[in-house]
Amino acid sequence: MSKVKYYYDSDTLSYRKIERKKRRTLKYFLAFLFSSALFGLLFVFLASQFFKSPNEKALERELSNMQLQFELLNKKMTEAEAVLANVEERDNNIYRLYFESNPIPEEQRKAGFGGVNRYKAFEGFDNSKLIKESNKRLDILQKRIVVQSKSLDEIAILAAEKEKLLASIPAIQPVNNEDLTRMASGYGMRTDPFNKTRKMHWGMDFTAPRGTPIYAAGDGVVERADSNSSGYGKHIRIDHGYGYVSLYAHLYKYNVGKNQKVKRGDLIGFVGSTGRSEAPHLHYEIFKDGERINPINFYYGSLTAEEYSKLLDRSSIENQSLD
Repeated sequence: MSKVKYYYDSDTLSYRKIERKKRRTLKYFLAFLFSSALFGLLFVFLASQFFKSPNEKALERELSNMQLQFELLNKKMTEAEAVLANVEERDNNIYRLYFESNPIPEEQRKAGFGGVNRYKAFEGFDNSKLIKESNKRLDILQKRIVVQSKSLDEIAILAAEKEKLLASIPAIQPVNNEDLTRMASGYGMRTDPFNKTRKMHWGMDFTAPRGTPIYAAGDGVVERADSNSSGYGKHIRIDHGYGYVSLYAHLYKYNVGKNQKVKRGDLIGFVGSTGRSEAPHLHYEIFKDGERINPINFYYGSLTAEEYSKLLDRSSIENQSLD
């Protein structure tokens, strides 16, 4: 119950009751509401300067977590870059060097992205620099991985080609050591057995009994197996590819035919004395790009160091050839 208020009226010399007008009451009420609202806004403003809302605290935690995640991401990228750098170094200095391929330049591996600003969408934020740098590093890392992946694909092809080359080069002695009577004559100037003059002997002569097996010195395709070449008698020519051809002459008989594919070590024929020959033996030649070369340099696939040394000594003696 509201209190009744009075005032003293000097004209009537009596106390009179104070009557509150409705307009004034409304005015006071509105003034109270305005002052309350003003005070409330002031309180909220001051509170916002010194106190944080639950939503702000949640956003701060989320931002802090995001910064931590970016730092961890950058740390992982640093580790990945170190591993990739090691692979790149081995790729340039071991793999590509071994397969005789040019190293990939550093500027090609670590090239950035020119032209359009790829990171414009990350600008205008408090952590724009961190986000832009992280994305830039990640893009360059991905590009380096692509370059390295293509390089490894190329090396795989080179390795397969190298393996094919190594298998194709005529690299073994065509007659087994245990089947040899002796190594009669080597590559170089020798005495002709028929006219006794010195002439160039373009291959190596391996003396062995008639019927001794002869083996392909490398993978290839039989180019010829006939007796239509002067002086060689029955002979075989194998095209090994890469410019290499091996020739086996004075055979007793063949074990392969023209256009037949052979592997290193396959039995291709037997020692004989056909054609311009003084005694049963194998005359063996190697051609590289159409030029005859010394077969002594191509026995690393079948002889020990000691056997090769002895063969080298015997082949260097200027004696009489057998053809």
